[in-house]
Amino acid sequence: MRFLAGLLFALTVAAVVGLGTTLLALSRGTAFGSFTIGAWTAWPKTGSIEIDPYARATISRSGALPIGLGDGVAFLSTADDDGQRLDGRCDVIVAGTTPQARYWTLTLYDPEGRLVGNARNRHGFTSQEIVRRSDGSFEIAIAPRARPGNWLPSGGIERYTLVFRLYDTPVGVATRTGRETPMPSIHRGRCS
Repeated sequence: MRFLAGLLFALTVAAVVGLGTTLLALSRGTAFGSFTIGAWTAWPKTGSIEIDPYARATISRSGALPIGLGDGVAFLSTADDDGQRLDGRCDVIVAGTTPQARYWTLTLYDPEGRLVGNARNRHGFTSQEIVRRSDGSFEIAIAPRARPGNWLPSGGIERYTLVFRLYDTPVGVATRTGRETPMPSIHRGRCS
């Protein structure tokens, strides 16, 4: 009887730990095959046949459609360059240059993966519509109130994610360090 109780206890602990870590991996994502440049993180293999099983399960659960490896790569950021979480009540400046790409988009999502609602119905910028400086760099202000220049309304939400998609770019699996790829910086300004 004692052996059976111990066996039942061990199986229960194993099931709780196994299911708990699986739920954690599916809800928070995993770092398998990822690479980080500044505040931006990408998982280039999610759009290929080499996708790991945890990423496949996360994509199945969320319903997201990843960019194919041959088409481009998507970088995500939930924090600025100093590691502070992106807050829609604060001004955030995304500035600099981009890696070589035929086309890119920068989009604002809430933590559940939906576009952030705002009165202007502006959810992002593309490389075709951005206003650039004379040296080719740009600056996008993400803020709850209107700003001059490239302004992306945050809707005042508490947390959000920036998704920076590069299409037809050499950036991908072979890129591993920030030295070889210029990415825009993310800096927090004043908060409301």
